[in-house]
Amino acid sequence: MQGAFRLHLQALDRLGVEGFEVRTAADLDRCDGLILPGGESTTMSMLLESQNLFDPLKAALDGGLAAFGTCAGMILLASEVADGRSDQRCFGALDYQARRNAYGRQTESFETDLEVTGLDEPFHAVFIRAPAVEALGDDVEVLSTHQQEPVLCRTGAVMASSFHPELTGDDRLHQLFLDLLS
Repeated sequence: MQGAFRLHLQALDRLGVEGFEVRTAADLDRCDGLILPGGESTTMSMLLESQNLFDPLKAALDGGLAAFGTCAGMILLASEVADGRSDQRCFGALDYQARRNAYGRQTESFETDLEVTGLDEPFHAVFIRAPAVEALGDDVEVLSTHQQEPVLCRTGAVMASSFHPELTGDDRLHQLFLDLLS
């Protein structure tokens, strides 16, 4: 409904996977996995509520739907948001607290190469007003860090990144996510 979903769809297409936009609860029935893109997390949360999609999506995630959240999607997948609006909801699919815009304002956005568990070569990551992971739960596996802070995490078939892999043209993280589906 909001965010960089088109670039994720292009990445899936390059990997030979048919992706589609989820706009209704009925669309969830067709999903093997879901990508929650970057964007503005409070706007996304409000749109999910106003379109009556939040509760069906939460039920699907609680029922085992695989998901990959990037930037704002990472915030939505969190068990808690440290500095969100008082009425902002999150899905609790990953046991950590997320802090919005923790890496600074738009002008403080940056790119860096990251070592990622499961990849042979570093991944070039783009951080734009990125969230930070705080208060990490015991069941969360950290797949990558930046300055000793988690920036790519996973529990089961749910994965989240602080950065925007869809902006790089490098589809390896999307492939890692697809590998979780099988």
